[in-house]
Amino acid sequence: MPAKGKIEWISGPAVKASGMASAKMYEVTQVGEEKLVGEVIKLTGDIAFVQVYESTSGLRPGEPVVGTGQPLSTTLGPGMIGTIYDGLQRPLDVIAKKAGAFITRGATADSIPFDRAWDFVPTVKKGDDLEGGSVIGTVQETPLIEHRILVPPTVPKIKVKDVVGAGKYKISETVVVAEDKAGKKYDLMLHHKWPVRTPRPIRERLDPEIPLMTGQRVLDSFFPMAKGGTGAIPGAFGTGKTVTLHSVAKWADAKVVFHIGCGERGNEMTEVLVEFPELIDPQSGRPLMERTILIANVSNMPVAAREASIYTGVTMAEYYRDMGYDTVLVADSTSRWAEALREISGRLEEMPAEEGYPSYLASRLAEFYERAGRADILGSPVRTGSITLIGAVSPAGGDFTEPVTSQTIRFVRTFWSLDARLAYSRHYPSINWMSSYSGYVESVGKWWKERVDSEWASLRAEAYGILQREDALKEIVRLLGPEALPDEEKLILDVARMIQIGFLQQNAYDDTDAYCSPQKQFKMMKMFVQFHQEALKSLRNGTPLSKIRGMQVVAPMLRSKFAIKNEELDKLDGLVKQMSDEFASISAAPEAKAA
Repeated sequence: MPAKGKIEWISGPAVKASGMASAKMYEVTQVGEEKLVGEVIKLTGDIAFVQVYESTSGLRPGEPVVGTGQPLSTTLGPGMIGTIYDGLQRPLDVIAKKAGAFITRGATADSIPFDRAWDFVPTVKKGDDLEGGSVIGTVQETPLIEHRILVPPTVPKIKVKDVVGAGKYKISETVVVAEDKAGKKYDLMLHHKWPVRTPRPIRERLDPEIPLMTGQRVLDSFFPMAKGGTGAIPGAFGTGKTVTLHSVAKWADAKVVFHIGCGERGNEMTEVLVEFPELIDPQSGRPLMERTILIANVSNMPVAAREASIYTGVTMAEYYRDMGYDTVLVADSTSRWAEALREISGRLEEMPAEEGYPSYLASRLAEFYERAGRADILGSPVRTGSITLIGAVSPAGGDFTEPVTSQTIRFVRTFWSLDARLAYSRHYPSINWMSSYSGYVESVGKWWKERVDSEWASLRAEAYGILQREDALKEIVRLLGPEALPDEEKLILDVARMIQIGFLQQNAYDDTDAYCSPQKQFKMMKMFVQFHQEALKSLRNGTPLSKIRGMQVVAPMLRSKFAIKNEELDKLDGLVKQMSDEFASISAAPEAKAA
């Protein structure tokens, strides 16, 4: 029996309703005469506190609040790819046709097109044994994505009694009829629902050993992300979070991409919504939207829906992971999501913790990032999928000690720290190589060793060591000036500068430099490390530092990121040979003079 109550008071998006003794936590409710969507977030006796996902202006005490008996859920099936949703999985383009540019309260639309027929090809036959998570057939959702129709994970072991033939079927039509041991009948369709706050079950969690290649040198080579990993990208306003996340979403070697605009400014989100449909997938040459789902929940939308948007996104990502795909989800930004938590908490008159955030901020962040991972999936056939979660954090004034950033650091293993000073000096991506870190360096090292080169780990350590040494020398240079350093230390400063300009800096808008293959990254890193090794050797043999600084090969080395394409690696080999020849010529000069 659904709960039926009435509104007692209204405080922004929070509504207190009496007579709701039979309501459950996180139950979806219909609030007021207009049946606004709400969710029960607190129960005290027969009083329910409901967060309303639409504007509450005009609501009055005494209006009805009716429970639906169901938690907030997503509808999972063909038709999601390429769609732009709001935080409640309502397709914005469909609602715009109904309600116009400004969405009216109470406007609803099906999350996926129930009136469209899909070409369904069954992969099971009569008499087959199935269990939750098994694949019963396929639908070609887009040219890039084969949608695998799944048995809902909660279904027990069943036996197929009847299967339709290959053909066109609507989402709500039964395609497989099955029974369990007790004789209970199951009608399986092309879709099913799943509550957004409940993680979908898996068979076994696997170690994150395969890197998520993004084509960004500073990320892949120095601070790698693993498939199924977690990462945060904090930075102050204007440091390039959005562009970096766009580059990751476009170039990452994941099959399905999810981009959640969570409380961002409308103009930034508009740029995403306009740009993404025009982007071409670099792996296939097809439109990128054929493997992308966007969730837009901008800052002027109801604050409660912002809180739900990341759960909606990660639930859809888990669904495609269960098909056996590698998925990547970027949330921009979790700070705005945390601010929504803070506002709702304040409306409920809960005791605030640090900076007004609720005391359960840490546990909510942990619940979100815990849903990442690489796993063996339930059901048959055997398959492996992953979800990689990357959250942008927008600390006020770039203060990384504020609660959202400091709590996020506890739950992620990769930290890409954006630096305002680098951004203002036009060094992009403005990732600070001294304050960033990755917990996946060792676990992905095996992949680099087997797929690219066995020297990767040692070269990375040597290149990063140069950058660390340069950072330590900066203080001496500030106090005494560069002339106080010996030539070997001056060389460290020169090579570190070369690595920063020629390797770490990358232009997201340059056709050649926007994406750098793993093989090119390795060869470029080896080139700069080899330059330092040979320069140090020449210096110790008596070659003046001025001659090394004046070498003609330096400029082509710095330009190689623009001038040499990913498929022209032999040109990098030629550049290394040119470098060795020039070192040989300048090193021979002092010896000849001495003779």
